[in-house]
Amino acid sequence: MRLFYLALSYVLAPFVVLIIIWKGLTNRAYWERVEERFGFGRSRTERRAIWIHAVSVGEVMAASTMVGELLERYPHLPLVITTVTPTGARRVIDLFGDRVIHSYIPYDMPGAVRRFFDRFNPRLAVIMETELWPNLYNECGSRKVPLVLANARVSPRSVYRYRRFVGLFSETLSHGIVIAAQSQRDADRFRWIGAPPERTHVVGNIKFDLELPRDLIAKGREFREVHAQRRPVWIAASTHEGEEDEVIEAHRRIVETTPDALLILVPRHPERFQAVATMLSRRRISYVTRSSAGRCEPKTQVFLGDTLGELTMFYAAADVAFVGGSLVPVGGHNALEPAAMGLPILTGPYTFNAEDIAEMLQEAKAAFQIADAQELSQQVSALLSDPALRARCGQAGRQTVADNRGALARLLELLEPLLAEFPDA
Repeated sequence: MRLFYLALSYVLAPFVVLIIIWKGLTNRAYWERVEERFGFGRSRTERRAIWIHAVSVGEVMAASTMVGELLERYPHLPLVITTVTPTGARRVIDLFGDRVIHSYIPYDMPGAVRRFFDRFNPRLAVIMETELWPNLYNECGSRKVPLVLANARVSPRSVYRYRRFVGLFSETLSHGIVIAAQSQRDADRFRWIGAPPERTHVVGNIKFDLELPRDLIAKGREFREVHAQRRPVWIAASTHEGEEDEVIEAHRRIVETTPDALLILVPRHPERFQAVATMLSRRRISYVTRSSAGRCEPKTQVFLGDTLGELTMFYAAADVAFVGGSLVPVGGHNALEPAAMGLPILTGPYTFNAEDIAEMLQEAKAAFQIADAQELSQQVSALLSDPALRARCGQAGRQTVADNRGALARLLELLEPLLAEFPDA
């Protein structure tokens, strides 16, 4: 199985180049530092680095508190963060500046992986959530680099896909890997696809240990003062193609009963900002974009968040939050940020990327599941018209976050002895 994967990785190499070219047509950032995706690059470390991989923005945000702790505890060690997406790269730079080194992770081809390891010579590899890359993991095993899957999860859909390649993933998971699973269900699924039981731990979800910026609430109030004085505001966050249609239809229904309601619409991917703006224009919906620095007028129906790194501020400005990626089979995005801010939360039926969080919030009556535009409009309207209900839901969300903190401390307990294995070199 591994030999087949090795051969396949070389066969697919030309297609990788074509994918980069294609993605760069809509987002030129994919053409920047492209050599890093093949293991080359100017950045390197003389001392053995702590290496953290976070695919994109969501994983970077989940890792941010851990990164801060590692920088404080090990200030003498270089810390390298890799991402796949340019938006993830931008978030790393915004959060940590030159305190860390950012690089794009190499594609999972043997030569590219070896060159990456030569550049940074990691003493510890921490992969956020679930990224099962056989060549990369094999290189960790060959170089005896401790490898930790942090905040690890396997969705019900993915586990059956992995089982089809159980021979490959059993080998991948056998190289001294430590799995810090989000839940008992995730731990059981990892064991089922070949993870060693003695190195599979239930740590919890470090997303519950999020730290909100101290000035966040003030920024949210400032936004409302400028754009939505005395107007009810709801947000549709991290939406995907197919969801904006439902959201816009829901808002059309909402303004029939609440004419002054304002929707903050924030698409998940920046390459779709223009497409959503075009959609609003075609439907003759009055809107203002964040990038234009324009100000909402009383007739403005939609504020389009077409910038990066401001989602939490938009949450802080809202009364109700719909979390996207859940009305289409993407699996849902992080609902803990609006929960920590005390917002009532709505999601669609597809929440398999964070099923435990969705269940906790729904059981606590902090979140509600909707199926379509009609249900979305009904729930938003009900919440906007009932401040007491919003307050109860918001308090339930805050309490759920508070009750589940502590995963970060348990994760750091796993990392400390692995870092102590290496001399200070």
